[in-house]
Amino acid sequence: MDELLPEDDKQFSDKALQDFSLIDVARETGDQRAYAELMARYRKPLYHTMLKMVKNSDDAEDLTLEAFAKAFRGLDKFKKEYTFSTWLFRIATNNCIDFIRRKRLETMSISTSFKDEVGDDVSMEIRDSSPDPQENAIKSQKIEAMQLLVSKLPPKYQRLVDLRYFKEMSYEEISEKINIPLGTVKAQLHRAKEILYDMIKDRRELI
Repeated sequence: MDELLPEDDKQFSDKALQDFSLIDVARETGDQRAYAELMARYRKPLYHTMLKMVKNSDDAEDLTLEAFAKAFRGLDKFKKEYTFSTWLFRIATNNCIDFIRRKRLETMSISTSFKDEVGDDVSMEIRDSSPDPQENAIKSQKIEAMQLLVSKLPPKYQRLVDLRYFKEMSYEEISEKINIPLGTVKAQLHRAKEILYDMIKDRRELI
C-alpha cells in the first residue's frame, strides 16, 4: 500500500477523534464492539465509493468486506497523523485498483481521484502490471484475512465463497459446477456476506 502523507491540519474533527479512541480500545483490549462501531461508521460510504469504481453491487460489497478485513488486520500499523477514514479509503481504493486490473474492467480512468467521506482527496497510483513481491505479499495477506472469517461460515457457504473469491469463478461457472440455479448461487453468496458482516456486528467472531 502506498504511503500516506501526514495531514496538514492537526485539528481533527470530533468524529476523527472518536475514531482514534475506538482504535485505541480495539488495539489495547481487542474489544469487538470497537471494531463493530468503526465498521458501522464507514460501511455505507465505503460501499458507495467501491460502487462508483466497479459499477457492480456484488463486487462493491465484496471489495468493502475485503477492505475492512485488511484494515482490521493491519490496525497496529495505523498512525494518528491522518484520519482513519483516509487510511481506510486508501486501502480500499488500492485494493479496488488491483481488482479492476485483474478483471480488465474499463469502468473509469485509473488516474481519477476520489474524496473520502470527510472530503479528503484520496489519489490512486497505478502500479506496474507485472507481479512483484510486494503485490504477492498483499494478495497473500488479503487471502489469509478472508479465510479467517470464511472458516466460521456454515459449510455450504464456505464452498460457495471458496469458489467465488479464492478460485475466482464467475456466478455462472459456480452454478454449472455445483448444479444449482444461478439465482440460488447469487442469493446464497449474498447471505454468506451478510453472515460475515454479522460476525463483527454481533461480536461472534473477529479477524
